[in-house]
Amino acid sequence: MKNIKLYGFFLGFALLQSCSTTKTFEYEGKGFQEAYNSITLAELKENLYVIAGDEMQGRDTGSPGQKKAGEYMIEQYKKMGIGFPKALGSYYQKVPSEAMKKYGETLPDSENILAFIEGSEKPDEIIVISAHYDHVGTKNGEIYNGADDDGSGTVAVMEIAQAFNEAKKKGYGPKRSILFLHVTGEEHGLFGSEYYSDHPVFPLVNTVANLNIDMIGRDDPENRGKKYVYVIGSEMLSSDLKKISETANAKTEKLELNYKYDDPKDPQRLYYRSDHYNFAKHNIPVAFYFDGIHEDYHKPTDTPDRIDYDILTKRTKLVFATAWELANRPDRIVVDGKNER
Repeated sequence: MKNIKLYGFFLGFALLQSCSTTKTFEYEGKGFQEAYNSITLAELKENLYVIAGDEMQGRDTGSPGQKKAGEYMIEQYKKMGIGFPKALGSYYQKVPSEAMKKYGETLPDSENILAFIEGSEKPDEIIVISAHYDHVGTKNGEIYNGADDDGSGTVAVMEIAQAFNEAKKKGYGPKRSILFLHVTGEEHGLFGSEYYSDHPVFPLVNTVANLNIDMIGRDDPENRGKKYVYVIGSEMLSSDLKKISETANAKTEKLELNYKYDDPKDPQRLYYRSDHYNFAKHNIPVAFYFDGIHEDYHKPTDTPDRIDYDILTKRTKLVFATAWELANRPDRIVVDGKNER
């Protein structure tokens, strides 16, 4: 997550409607359950030990280590059989150095990485699931691995993509298209997501929602040992999204959903400090999943061995369940709120 100093369900049984048009959610269908159960602790752990390994040298924006991490991610998407947006022509969206000068730094050219699953019924409507794959590199010879920030979000997006793809291969949607967006330059100023929102591969008017994952593998001192996740922004732009998130949670992982930071006026200003904000500023509903500020945040001790892989798995499954509903419900969610700055 950007340092504050830088300002840093379902094909075949979707939603049932009664005569009174009351909508109910179901999470018991075979398509959902098989996909949901394909999200495993072992795969998340295996990928995270690579993404946040010493070889990647802290994945600073545009660095050889970040590019190596990106190559690994693309290799995994190819193995899954998940392609890229046709309009893009590859998994890469180049983010030029010139686009990352807002705060006076000179950064090398870098890339967003985009994987894509086309919807079966409403392919022009897009759900974006995002995480940043950069971190802060090395300092004074020490590697800042960024296992939680945001290796945890990166591998969660990859695992969610695999789950959706397995469901699709078995004939279970998704109805809407899903863009798996790994952005660069977050730590230096949300640059990758800003570049995507300024140069979208798919029209923003067709983007239904953004679920952003930034740090979901640890706990903070306030919630030590609890099965929780902070959810930020889910009702600011859509009265539907928070309800969908809470129903998905109640029917699956039953985590404690903590809304402490769900206020634009909160002193930490977390609503503005990760990549979802570059969608929210365009009035696209967002939900930001986050574990809090812990003692290894932006330190070389944010390493893969300190991740709580059980809670990482549970949080990943929650995001998947929420995305499944968004992708398969009959109607796109309403936009009935207003973004604030």
